[in-house]
Amino acid sequence: MNKRINILFSVLLTGIIGSYEAEAQTASSKPNVILIMVDDMGYSDLGNYGSEIKTPNLDRLAKEGTRLREFYNNSICAPTRASLLTGQYQHKAGVGYFDVNLGLPAYQGYLNKESLTLGEVFRSGGYSTLMSGKWHVGSEDQAQWPNQRGFDKFYGILKGAANYFDTKPLPFGKTAYPVKMIRNNEELHPKDDSYYFTDEIGNNAVTFLDEQNKENKPFFLYLAFTAPHWPLQAKPVDIAKYRGKFDEGWDALREKRIQKLRENGILLPNQTIAPRDPEVPEWDKLTYDEKQFWKAKMEVYAAMVDNMDQNVGKVLDKLKALKKDKNTLIIFIADNGAQGGFNTYNPLRRGLVRNDGPIGTSGSFDYQEQNWAYLSNTPLQDYKNNMHEGGFSSPFIAWYPSKIKAGRIDKGTGHIIDLAPTFYELAGIDYPKTLNGVTSNPLPGKSLLPVLFDNASEVNRGAPLFWERAGNRAVREGKWKLVSIYPSYQWELYDLEADRGETTNVATQNPGIVNDLSAKYFDWADKTGVVEYSKFKQKGELIPGAAAKK
Repeated sequence: MNKRINILFSVLLTGIIGSYEAEAQTASSKPNVILIMVDDMGYSDLGNYGSEIKTPNLDRLAKEGTRLREFYNNSICAPTRASLLTGQYQHKAGVGYFDVNLGLPAYQGYLNKESLTLGEVFRSGGYSTLMSGKWHVGSEDQAQWPNQRGFDKFYGILKGAANYFDTKPLPFGKTAYPVKMIRNNEELHPKDDSYYFTDEIGNNAVTFLDEQNKENKPFFLYLAFTAPHWPLQAKPVDIAKYRGKFDEGWDALREKRIQKLRENGILLPNQTIAPRDPEVPEWDKLTYDEKQFWKAKMEVYAAMVDNMDQNVGKVLDKLKALKKDKNTLIIFIADNGAQGGFNTYNPLRRGLVRNDGPIGTSGSFDYQEQNWAYLSNTPLQDYKNNMHEGGFSSPFIAWYPSKIKAGRIDKGTGHIIDLAPTFYELAGIDYPKTLNGVTSNPLPGKSLLPVLFDNASEVNRGAPLFWERAGNRAVREGKWKLVSIYPSYQWELYDLEADRGETTNVATQNPGIVNDLSAKYFDWADKTGVVEYSKFKQKGELIPGAAAKK
């Protein structure tokens, strides 16, 4: 009898162990996902997109993966993050304007419960969910914070910006912009000048990966750098690499970037480039002192991008050390184009004032400004918060050594709303129809996997893409793009297949296309909760970039 019981117990135990082993094998075979986003970086600021800036780690991912010529964000920080994190148009997610509450559901300034975050959905699919960096989609109530919206681990800031060497309030007009550094719901108080924020974002991501390695789960990591967003602050060792690298000025360097973009296949031979920005002065007509001032800005900006790339390298090294590099998809994007506009407090010291030290130090508060943003957004038109191509076009790199063919460059025409369905399809996760008793908003985007894995040139969308932010509007369907910039509501029409530089407005020649796309825009706007920006203008300029340029 005892022998029979022992045999039965052995069979049951073997079955249980086999079940656990099968479950472990399934968990370990599921792909990991790393999503990397940078802040206020131009279309051509990476080495592999034509820049002078050294980005060897991202260049390697580009060489071993694929790049897209056309990938779109929402043109400014918080609305982009709302769409990125939820797969929804930003109004549907509750962040139609920015992280400020304008009194309507589409403009409440934080993510609503109906719009599930990447953290919530990945967690529902058995993933560890990690985030290091900038949140910016809800900060007033702890229920809006990352750990409460699906992320197991979080380090970073809740709002839109921070100093890189301290947590002092940021000078912002006549007010002070508070900075809170958080790790897993606890506020941190690091000593001034004891760290560099980009390094800390990278270091915490590496720590989270080490901790996650003890779990029998795949992981999703959202790595949201603030670099190279203002204030321009960088480590002296990184700044030193770029001394003299921008002495030629924006005009000559822009021509060199255009040549590189054509050589590497990002800019096709038949494509137009944006005309010279008349608001940007000619470099050769600047005085010696003006040139020194402007060169210092771009040297620091380049150092910030360089350091970001170094921290991407840390994560890649850790991935390899954990033997997870062969089964991980990495996506790299930016949240908007480089920031235009000018500060005019002083002809040389144009930065917003807390300038207790030279540009780049912890006491300075400057930004790139339109002169250098003109270079960063090469070869495209306009700047952050604008719906011309320079305002919302992002570099895009995808790397997955076992799935993505190396060295490809494709058209793509992807949008940040496409990332959520891409990730969920890859991970085999069914998007929940309800979560915690709340009915979920359906996903409007399309999976990018046919482009990334199956060599399709672009997304087979079947519907237009739409944008609205602060009165700026756009529609993209096929080769046609309809756009208007606040306060003008005059539609412009461009054939992006030949005119990515948006040099020739063909609206008057194509009234039927204008009317068709315009009707589709207003139908989308009505269904999505868009409200005319002029109705909010009585509140004043709530954030920088609310106007088209200045």
